[in-house]
Amino acid sequence: MTEPSPAQRRISRRIAGISESATLAVDAKAKALKAAGKPVIGFGAGEPDFPTPDYIVEAAVAAARNPAMHRYTPAGGLPALKEAIVAKTARDSGLSATPANVLVTNGGKQAVYEALATMLDPGDEVLLPAPFWTTYPEAIRLAGGVPVPVVADEQSGYLVSVGQLEAARTPRTKLLLFCSPSNPTGAVYPAEQVEEIGRWALEAGLWVLTDEIYEHLTYGGVTARSMPVVVPELADRCVVVNGVAKTYAMTGWRVGWILGPADVVTAATNLHSHATSNVANVSQAAAVAALTGDLSAAAAMREAFDRRRQTIVSMLREIPGIACPEPQGAFYVYPSVKGLLGRTIAGRVADTSAELAGLILEEAEVAVVPGEAFGTPGYIRMSYALGDEDLVEGLTRMQRLLATAD
Repeated sequence: MTEPSPAQRRISRRIAGISESATLAVDAKAKALKAAGKPVIGFGAGEPDFPTPDYIVEAAVAAARNPAMHRYTPAGGLPALKEAIVAKTARDSGLSATPANVLVTNGGKQAVYEALATMLDPGDEVLLPAPFWTTYPEAIRLAGGVPVPVVADEQSGYLVSVGQLEAARTPRTKLLLFCSPSNPTGAVYPAEQVEEIGRWALEAGLWVLTDEIYEHLTYGGVTARSMPVVVPELADRCVVVNGVAKTYAMTGWRVGWILGPADVVTAATNLHSHATSNVANVSQAAAVAALTGDLSAAAAMREAFDRRRQTIVSMLREIPGIACPEPQGAFYVYPSVKGLLGRTIAGRVADTSAELAGLILEEAEVAVVPGEAFGTPGYIRMSYALGDEDLVEGLTRMQRLLATAD
């Protein structure tokens, strides 16, 4: 077959190689079915079901009425927000920074991509613990890098070891992408393992990109430690990404940030200035209110999530063929469904977790995301960031359906 000329290619190879977000696709399908009158319950999207706290909304209303906010502002972020991010980071993780170390982005996704685009050259390899968030490998590829999955399973609590990371490292390895608490598994690395991995990365001369978006969502006395705090010598080769989406129920406001060495942040800001200019000023003003306020709203959400976490783990463990580790953070469970594959359910056989997710949606009208989206087939991800009644109803439907497995 003749290779098409550049003019004949309608879509660039770079963009054609990207898959759509599997989590957003599942959520969109569930919402479309609900709009069509189907009683679908969605466990797909990682989105708190709580409204943004009133004091944050009021700050946005005031900003919308301020003519100064109707104009361009610095591409790197409002000075007040950069100061708030510095203070919040020192308060919550103990990491010291200055405004020169901060770039405000349109949500955490843009923070991840712009950080990777700033640090990676074509062919650079990125060690990517799996299961991984569905956007990570696509962002790595967009930036010209090569994702190298390092797989952990439920036997290790979904925690990769230094031995696994070292075995995957090559002369082309530049960066480790680290996420704790984890999406999709809810795993939280203990401080001693964070230190061990950080010291290994330091000795290996690697960079680390650490995603701390779920830092406040931990349970049972567990805490999430920031790698550049546990290993201070790594700070000059470590970039932190974070945002307001999960802690303050602000997914739709689209405010995230990069915090890292000043030269990296300056370069990322140059990219950002051409990509989007400044983040919407009203959203930035709302983020200032969020970060300078207290964490009482986050504490109330965490209490609800903890209750739902215990419910979903308990009900999933009642289903023969499912093995569900207890997550310690975020708001996801990541059970193994390997014991259900190849069995007859409602007259049908699902040989993969993707097929099983489709069967559950069609037969039980419950939307879950298959493990294929996260680099580990044989699992499903379920978010418990939905109302208690819907949570129990959806799980009851799954129990009823999957109990028929033969």
